[in-house]
Amino acid sequence: MTKMDEMNRRILQVLETDGRISNQELAERVGLSPSACLRRVQELERGGVITGYRAVLDPQAMGVGFVAYVSVGLAVHSKATLEAFERRMVSAPEVRECHNITGAREYLLRIEVSDLAAYKRFHTEVLGTLPHVSALTTFVVMGSPKDARA
Repeated sequence: MTKMDEMNRRILQVLETDGRISNQELAERVGLSPSACLRRVQELERGGVITGYRAVLDPQAMGVGFVAYVSVGLAVHSKATLEAFERRMVSAPEVRECHNITGAREYLLRIEVSDLAAYKRFHTEVLGTLPHVSALTTFVVMGSPKDARA
């Protein structure tokens, strides 16, 4: 397991906001030599703390004009039902996140589509066709003053 000391936390904080920063710049920002910094980043990668790097896309530039969270209740709580629901959500491109949660509902989904009509199609043709879905509540995102994923 990778040791999580203050220096590793500083490295991760910088990488989380700028994953494309050069090792030289990263080393300068955290106060390490480039070789020591690179060793630490590689250790964080090997240890599974850093699981990957990604591009952050502008949703509107990608044609996403409608975002909603949907809580999903299931009528049957068997392992097979949960696994079948999760497989269907993984295969649905509209579902950007699927979380198994505690409380009155079993799942929380983040849905990203072009517009309300596209969401209605997803709601009707995907969620509405699943046999054990017993309850759906949609929360439409009107704005995101803070989004740490971006």
